[in-house]
Amino acid sequence: MLLRTGIGFDVHGFAENRPLVLGGVNIPYERGLAGHSDADVLLHAIMDAMLGALALGDIGRHFPDTSPEWKDISSVVLLKKVQTLINNEGYQLNNLDAVVIAQEPRLSPHIPAMRQKIADTLWCDLERISVKATTTEYLGFTGRKEGIAALAIVILNKKER
Repeated sequence: MLLRTGIGFDVHGFAENRPLVLGGVNIPYERGLAGHSDADVLLHAIMDAMLGALALGDIGRHFPDTSPEWKDISSVVLLKKVQTLINNEGYQLNNLDAVVIAQEPRLSPHIPAMRQKIADTLWCDLERISVKATTTEYLGFTGRKEGIAALAIVILNKKER
């Protein structure tokens, strides 16, 4: 197969006394996200999409939250590991489209930095990376400002030999 598609979804609740990290970028906000790693919900969704495209399981299989090895680790480090797995399978990122779902904080000023960080981490051109943000118009847990969700879809293509 020359093209493979994967979808990823993740959600984390807010937590006190933690930095908010999205797309590998520190976002100024009064709370961060709860999780075993840095809880970067955007990168987690992207990793799950990449792994899913090649039927390699999910991030919980590769980086279990029961392992002290992954405690408080930067999700950028984990994304690099997933990129290496994808590369070793003979694939590369064709394109990525992701959306972060959050009532707060306002994310649009940070999207260029997120896109650049993701492109740099995945060794690809910026034009291959799309990141958007939306709210749920005060509906659901994100609307009540209880946490943040992210959804990502990727297309991987077989590398030319």
